[in-house]
Amino acid sequence: MKPRAPKTRPAKTPAAPIAPRPQPEPAPLAADPARMEIFLVATPGLEEPLAEEARALGWDAQVQPGGVTFAGGWPDVWRANLEIRGATRVLARIGAFRALHPAQLDKRVRRFPWADWLRPDVPVRIEASSRKSRIYHAGAITQRIEAAIRDTLGAPIAEDAPVTLKIRIEDDLCTISLDSSGESLHRRGHKQAVGKAPMRETMAAMFLRQCGFDGREPVLDPMCGSGTFLIEAAEIAAGLHPGRLRHFAFEHLPGHDTQAWQAMRSAPVPPAPAQPRYHGSDRDPGAIRMSRENAARAGLDGWTSFENRAIGELQRPEGPPGLVIVNPPYGARIGNKGPLFGLHAAMGEVLRERFRGWRVGLVTSEAPLARATGLPFREPGPYVAHGGLKIRLWQTGPL
Repeated sequence: MKPRAPKTRPAKTPAAPIAPRPQPEPAPLAADPARMEIFLVATPGLEEPLAEEARALGWDAQVQPGGVTFAGGWPDVWRANLEIRGATRVLARIGAFRALHPAQLDKRVRRFPWADWLRPDVPVRIEASSRKSRIYHAGAITQRIEAAIRDTLGAPIAEDAPVTLKIRIEDDLCTISLDSSGESLHRRGHKQAVGKAPMRETMAAMFLRQCGFDGREPVLDPMCGSGTFLIEAAEIAAGLHPGRLRHFAFEHLPGHDTQAWQAMRSAPVPPAPAQPRYHGSDRDPGAIRMSRENAARAGLDGWTSFENRAIGELQRPEGPPGLVIVNPPYGARIGNKGPLFGLHAAMGEVLRERFRGWRVGLVTSEAPLARATGLPFREPGPYVAHGGLKIRLWQTGPL
C-alpha cells in the first residue's frame, strides 16, 4: 500500500490593499473674535513711536514690518481706531490658511465662514497681493475671493464699498484681514481746508511724541499752515480722542454693538484754559483762516491762537518755555531751494534770540536747510516717507 501524499492547501491570494479614505479638505483657520491679531499700519519710519503709543494705551505691542501688532477683540479694534494717533489704519486678522495652487485657494475661500465677519447687505471691496508664493497673480486672487463672497454670502462687490478685505499671500500662506478703519485715520473729521504740502495728522502726532510732548507745555508753530501740529497738541492736552468726530468701517460689520461703541466714544470736551497755550503763525492770511476754522470744528478754538505774521515778527508767548515745532518748505515741491536758505537762517536767528529755554523740532527733507538755521541740532531721527520724499525730524535741547 502506497503511502498517501500529504495534502497541500492552496496558497492564499493576497488581499487587495484597502484604499485610504479620502481626507476632508482642512477647514480654513478663522480667528477667534475675542483674540485676533490686530495690526496697526504705520507710516514707514514711524513704527517705533507708534509701538510706544500703543504700549502707553495698555497693549502689548510689538513692531513688525510695516507696523505694530497686538492681540485683542473687537472692543480693542474700536478703541484703537478711536484713540491711536499715529496709525494709518487698523487691520483685524480674521483668518489664515495655506494655498499652494489656485484650485486650492478657490476651495478654501468658499469654505471660509464669511457670514461671521461680513454682512450680506454691505458691499465689500477686495485688495490682494502676493509675495514669494506659487499663486502670484493678484488679479486672479481677487477674482476668486470676489466670486466666493458673492456665491456663499451674497454680498455685493463694489470699488466704493464701505468695507475693504485685504488678502495677502506670502510664502504660500494666505492671510485675510479686515480693514476696520475705512478712510485713512489721518482724516480726523475736523479738517476741511488744507494748505500746500500738508503734514498728515498721524505724522504730526508721532513727531510731537518724539519731541517728548505730553500735553503739559506750550507749543508754537511759526509756519502753521492749516494748524495740524497745534490742533494735535491741543487735543493731546485736552484728552480728546482723535477719532471722536468720524465714522469707521467696523460700524458696518455683523454683530456690531452700537450702544457699547457710542458709550466708548462719548466724552465731554474739557473747558479751555484761561489763555491759549498752542500758538500758530503764518505769513499767509489764508493759512491763518484755515487754521482757525479747523480748530473751531475740532472744538479747540479756546485752546489755540493763530496770528498772521512773518518769521521776523515772531514773539515768544507769555509763560513757561515749551516746544517750537515747524514743518517749513523744503524746496522739493514748493518753489526753488535758493531763497529757503535765507528763510531758515532768519528763523534760526529769531529762535536763538527770543526763545531761550525752548526746545525746537524741525521737519525737513534737506539736511543743508536744517543746518542753515544755525541751531544746535542733535543727530536727526530716522527717515520717514512723506509724499514721495524722505523727511527727518531734527531736534534741539533747550536753547
